[in-house]
Amino acid sequence: MREERIQKPVGITKGPGETIHEYTFISRDELRLLKNGEYVYYELESADGHAPSGNGAKSSPATPRRVLGRILNRVPVQLYPDTFLSEPEVPPAQVAELVGYDSRASDLFELHVAILGYYDAPLGTFVNPWIPPSSGTPIFLADDALLASVLSRKRSGGVGSATVGSLLTRAEGAVPVVLDVKDVVSTHLAIIASTGSGKSYLASVFLEELMKPYNRAAVLIVDPHGEYGTLQELPNHNVFAGPEANGSRRRSRYRAQAKVFLHDQVKVRLNTLTIGDLRYLLPGLTEKQHHFLGRAYDAVMKAKKGQPWTAADLKNAVIKVGDEQNEQSGDDSGNSTKAALSWKIDERLGENNFVFDPFQHLDLREIFQPGQCTVLQLNEIDERDQQVIVATLLRRLYNARLDTEKGKVHEGDEKYLPYPVFVLLEEAHHFAPHGGEVVTTNILKQVLAEGRKFGIGMGLISQRPGKLDPDVLSQCLTQCIMRIVNEVDQKSVATAVEGVGRDLLGNLPSLSKGQAIIAGSAVNTPVICRVRTRITPHGGESKDAPDEWQRYFGEDAAEARERDTSILARNNDGFSIFKT
Repeated sequence: MREERIQKPVGITKGPGETIHEYTFISRDELRLLKNGEYVYYELESADGHAPSGNGAKSSPATPRRVLGRILNRVPVQLYPDTFLSEPEVPPAQVAELVGYDSRASDLFELHVAILGYYDAPLGTFVNPWIPPSSGTPIFLADDALLASVLSRKRSGGVGSATVGSLLTRAEGAVPVVLDVKDVVSTHLAIIASTGSGKSYLASVFLEELMKPYNRAAVLIVDPHGEYGTLQELPNHNVFAGPEANGSRRRSRYRAQAKVFLHDQVKVRLNTLTIGDLRYLLPGLTEKQHHFLGRAYDAVMKAKKGQPWTAADLKNAVIKVGDEQNEQSGDDSGNSTKAALSWKIDERLGENNFVFDPFQHLDLREIFQPGQCTVLQLNEIDERDQQVIVATLLRRLYNARLDTEKGKVHEGDEKYLPYPVFVLLEEAHHFAPHGGEVVTTNILKQVLAEGRKFGIGMGLISQRPGKLDPDVLSQCLTQCIMRIVNEVDQKSVATAVEGVGRDLLGNLPSLSKGQAIIAGSAVNTPVICRVRTRITPHGGESKDAPDEWQRYFGEDAAEARERDTSILARNNDGFSIFKT
């Protein structure tokens, strides 16, 4: 005999909606539970009373399918007449009672629901029944346990899980939103939001999850603004420590590590630059200078055969090309070109530049280690240099993983990298702009398109999706979209992002800080998430200008300024401004 359900219906189906994938139901919703975005379900049985199973067999009649749906809109069935609302001091219910009007009609709502389907565990996805519920079917509010079991593919704390928050329509923590790390790494991640919406905060929460004992990821963060330095606090929290891995021969406990490279520690070895990189680093070259540079670069690469070379080697090659030009033309027409090009090379790549080094660069095994979160702080480096740094690093990473997977390199080789990695790229629109091309664009597209085969996952963060190359954005199949107000950016997201319903995208301007629509490969269905609190301190807060102005006039600050002025006056004898 079928077990009686304790849960009571919250409404009754009225009929189909605007499409075959929608329906409407009527409810009084006296407890005001049925808000937009909330989840409800009806029970689906086959004609013979048995619920269909994923493999075509019939399941027990005691376990009907629960067809989940998301509320799109709620509309009052009948409003009070306008005359009842003409006197603000008198409640309309009181007016209705005086005139014998049935006020209960004003407590009815028609709710429009988008059908998600019933969750089929063997398939790992929702199956749409392709027919809306018939009129009179009871509708139930989905309980927390049901939602926790079907919205996310992973359970909190399991291997390969990343709990980034909880379902916004429920109490905090009641329904965890858990990303599947395997799918994030293999299909890439995009975090899109306006300034101040919490995108860096959400990214840091995800990174914290990657560093927990049940993931132990190899992570690199390209940080153009110095916002992620606080992740060096990871080793100080026990939540990022745990027992040895299963099957480990060493009896050592895991503890996440963090490494921050400041701008003056970031090095790019000259022989890793392509001719395209050099031309990008030396803008404004004439056609003749481009020709000289190409010939000189080929000559240096051929002579050095993969060994390090210096800016002086490249200049000498340019001079040699210029001398050859003079011999061929019988005049000194190459002198001005070689002199100008040599000066540009020395100015851009010479001893005064701390980024491009003849012999040093970041070792891949040093910045990519399982259980280590590495931050490259590029905030004091020119944007053009940043782009070349990222381009060379992604090329080296791609080639290393490719050669390692194909067995072309082995232990001890500089290019040997025997594990998957995840790279988070902040301000992604600077590295792959829409309508233009910089030195990073092509390699970034290649990594996004092919990197998953070799275990390279990418995370892109941008506050201006309209300025991000749409091909790059469309390659990220897990999306975290936060508050976006700009209409151009909203259209860019709607065009590039698949699998997010228009009803959810319509919520973008109204999302609050710390709220995100999460959709794509890493979850079973799009959800609106309340981002959890970070464990490590947040480093991306905006400056509180009024507070700092007030502190400037504080007693301690004033005394410090007086001491500094006195010391400066003593050390600068002869200037009347200090004697006054």
